[in-house]
Amino acid sequence: MMRRIWAWFTEKWPYYEVRDFLLEEEIPGPPSYAYAFGSLIVFLVALQVATGIAALFYYVPTIDHAYNSVAFLRRQVPFGWLIHNMHYWGANLMVMVLAMHMVRVYAWGAYKTQLTWVIGVVLLLTTMALSLTGATLIWDQKGYWAGEVSTSIAGEVPLVGGIQEIVMRGSHTMGQLALSRSFVFHVAIFAPLLALFIGAHILSFRRTGIVGPWEPSKRYSKSRFWPDQAVKDVIMASAVFFIILFLSVFFPPPFAGAADTLNTMYVPKPEWNFLFLYQALKYFKGPMEPIGAAGVPTILVGLLVILPFIDKDPERNPFKRPVAMACLFAYAGVVVALTILGYLSPGLAQMPSPAAQGKTAVHAKLPGAKRGEELFSIQGCTLCHRIHGKGGTAGPELSGGTLTGKSRKWVIDQLKNPKSHFPASIMPSFATMGNSDLNALADYLFSIRTAPTASLPPPLPVSVLSKAPPGIMVIPPDTVPGSASGDAAFIIGSAENGAKLFRDQCRQCHGAAGKGGITDPGSSIGTIPALVPLSRALFNPDPDIFAGNIDKYIQHGAVPPGPKPVFYMPDFGDSRSLTQQEIANIEAYVLKLNGVDRGGLQNPGLKPADFLAGAAIVFAAAIFLAVVLSRRRGRGA
Repeated sequence: MMRRIWAWFTEKWPYYEVRDFLLEEEIPGPPSYAYAFGSLIVFLVALQVATGIAALFYYVPTIDHAYNSVAFLRRQVPFGWLIHNMHYWGANLMVMVLAMHMVRVYAWGAYKTQLTWVIGVVLLLTTMALSLTGATLIWDQKGYWAGEVSTSIAGEVPLVGGIQEIVMRGSHTMGQLALSRSFVFHVAIFAPLLALFIGAHILSFRRTGIVGPWEPSKRYSKSRFWPDQAVKDVIMASAVFFIILFLSVFFPPPFAGAADTLNTMYVPKPEWNFLFLYQALKYFKGPMEPIGAAGVPTILVGLLVILPFIDKDPERNPFKRPVAMACLFAYAGVVVALTILGYLSPGLAQMPSPAAQGKTAVHAKLPGAKRGEELFSIQGCTLCHRIHGKGGTAGPELSGGTLTGKSRKWVIDQLKNPKSHFPASIMPSFATMGNSDLNALADYLFSIRTAPTASLPPPLPVSVLSKAPPGIMVIPPDTVPGSASGDAAFIIGSAENGAKLFRDQCRQCHGAAGKGGITDPGSSIGTIPALVPLSRALFNPDPDIFAGNIDKYIQHGAVPPGPKPVFYMPDFGDSRSLTQQEIANIEAYVLKLNGVDRGGLQNPGLKPADFLAGAAIVFAAAIFLAVVLSRRRGRGA
């Protein structure tokens, strides 16, 4: 029965012709692992298609659900972590393998086939476009700003820049239209184009034939793609597959936090494979920016395209082509050097959004006022002093004319030695700061104009304070609308970004890395509670529960138990002094300090390390069988 079905199928469809076209290929010279890069690219494309389609079953392309849908896939869906991580690392390795393939083709002089090389350049550009649009789809902090930077660069191109920006974003700002267009470009345009160009590349390659070794003596011997070269291709593909598995298990991509345009601490950079262009643009400033945006990429791509048309020398031995090889090293050296410099560079400061500007506005134009405002926040001054009604109460309100009649020298002396004016002051000394920073702080303080002075919070009832566990802050029930967790408790934050926020917002009270040690003489325990280790009443190995436990304190604020505590925790959520994403980032960092991964797997299907061990055994057996069978068929032929 099966034979009849097979005979019917092969009669209706040219199976044997397709098989012979794909496998029955004569190769000049012996088989080589150097030839495997082309097949490796096809393998990686197939892997990207498979993992991409699987991810699409869970991905929601909207700005309010994209990040959470990816987080759900990674944490809650069985083997979802494997799908996402393999897609991520497969995309990165594909760019690397494609670059190595082009270097190998150049070194062997195979680019002189012209059309095959030009199609390869188009494949490179399509792959880069897929990498760019794919990063934006997650709509996390990293992907959002990668899209912002790249589309802004495209907008700088003379004549067509404005049109390009509108096409890529759908408007002049990054929003839902930009995400939708990235999704369409990635899934419906660039992915099919990549498959089309790969097919065209293979057809062109088969028409011109494999160039083979550059030594004439080695080209006289012949081998066949199947099974000689195919075995090496399978071995290379298996090795790369296990590299991707290893990276997916032990180096999963970190959670960067959902896109938050109000977070001005994040320094935007593009993906690593665009860092060379990002760094090159820094050398073209002001009116020269369009040259960097349009000229640099045009020159780099143009050199690749015209290469086979200007080098028509039939010689392919790299040792007899010193000029061509020098050009290769120069070209690759410039790209690699710019990439490294772009990676190490501090980045370009982002322009804050109008909402963020409203948070940091300075109301006078003294020269160092803006820098002073940043220092005021970084040094944790708001924990003790209020500005326009926001901040701590241990020290005086600094807006509303408090410094009227005080000289600049008085203010700077106070910063250097607080006890010189107030012997009982608990304010720390800032004498280690440079004169420029001290003057900037003074500029900011004198820039502040009148504002209503906030009153102290009402005292806590003794009944509430007496029930507080030792070392646990108490939420004031009569000053807070509720003690429920905020949205941040349900967002996977970035521990890396949270570390920066913790340094600026929390370190002054909770100590470096949350280890405490800051005295609070009016509280019952005498110090501000340490966060490492956190009280067992709040700690939980489940990251979702742990985040929910500490979120209500960050949202609504808290007062430590005691008769007259000097310090209390501000209501970062209720006052909107921090966004929900920023609070989620701080929570991720606090969890990390306590040994809990905020993005930890909840339903992995199989533990990543166990999956890797099992996959290693299965694929080792498969490769062994493939090698044995290919050798038997080779002898039979």
